Amino acid sequence: MSQQSSSSSAPSAGAITDVAGIEVGHFSDSRRPTGCTVILAREGAVAGVDVRGAAPGTRETDLLAPGNFVQQVHAIMLAGGSAWGLAAAEGAMRWLEERGVGLDVRFGTLPIVPAAVLFDLPMGDARIRPDAAAGYAACEAASTAAPAEGNVGAGSGALVGKLFGVHRAMKGGIGTASVTVKGVTVGALIACNALGDVLDPDTGRVVAGARTADGRALLDTRRALLRGELPQPLLAGTNTTLGVVATDARLTKVQANRLAAVAHDGLARAINPVHTMSDGDTLFALATGRVPLEGDAPGMTVLGTMAAEAVARATLRAVQAARTVRVGSAIYPSSSELG
Repeated sequence: MSQQSSSSSAPSAGAITDVAGIEVGHFSDSRRPTGCTVILAREGAVAGVDVRGAAPGTRETDLLAPGNFVQQVHAIMLAGGSAWGLAAAEGAMRWLEERGVGLDVRFGTLPIVPAAVLFDLPMGDARIRPDAAAGYAACEAASTAAPAEGNVGAGSGALVGKLFGVHRAMKGGIGTASVTVKGVTVGALIACNALGDVLDPDTGRVVAGARTADGRALLDTRRALLRGELPQPLLAGTNTTLGVVATDARLTKVQANRLAAVAHDGLARAINPVHTMSDGDTLFALATGRVPLEGDAPGMTVLGTMAAEAVARATLRAVQAARTVRVGSAIYPSSSELG
């Protein structure tokens, strides 16, 4: 197993690591475009989750329900490899346990690591997918620095715009952004492998997605569907946008779950169509609790607006930072190359 790194060339929009207590690490497998990304909260973070896609691949999401026992998590793992990629979370658990991070269960220290996966199996040899060693390596690489974007980690094999066939898709990726209001920060990290197109959330312009039959221009999936063009038959679960929203605000589990829910508004602004029967769209929320919501600090309405904004910007960043990939005879252009 070998690792490759990448850096983006598009201007920065902030990063999820602007949130105190959050670290991010990527593992990118050089044997084919796949990998995993860990979001660490070593001191623990109150967490929530919201699954909107109809074909998710997840682990440990039930425990994030407000009425369930566990109050904090220690990492979130995002991975390629479809359901096989959930094994990457085991590597994160081992890495955290070695450092004494986790829930004291009397007989040991148990790290809580929810996870979600996306489908990148068409990108080369599908027998190569993130495993526990990949998850461990992602933790080893984690830091508070702004994470690399584009073709790295869980975004390594991501594609967007597959509704009219994978051969007309473009390169997706992973992106990050942050927003700060009155001393409270909300950041997002998004791995975009969407069935639909990615739009600029401010202008509505399609930036990456399904291409015309000759492959030379953007089709605009929404308009194509509305004028009666029929999509190709789809295998459920072969598309997904995954992400984590983090804040330094002090939240309850109920509030963290609500933050994850409203953060999906950002996906709806940046992806069309979104939350389809073939997507497994899943967003986690983490609250490190460094800043109490007192006095004139933003309340949940403002935090929700910030979360949606960070998610929309990070989704756009995911395709802006992506690079063209060639797998066999297939070419998946980046937004910068096609545009």
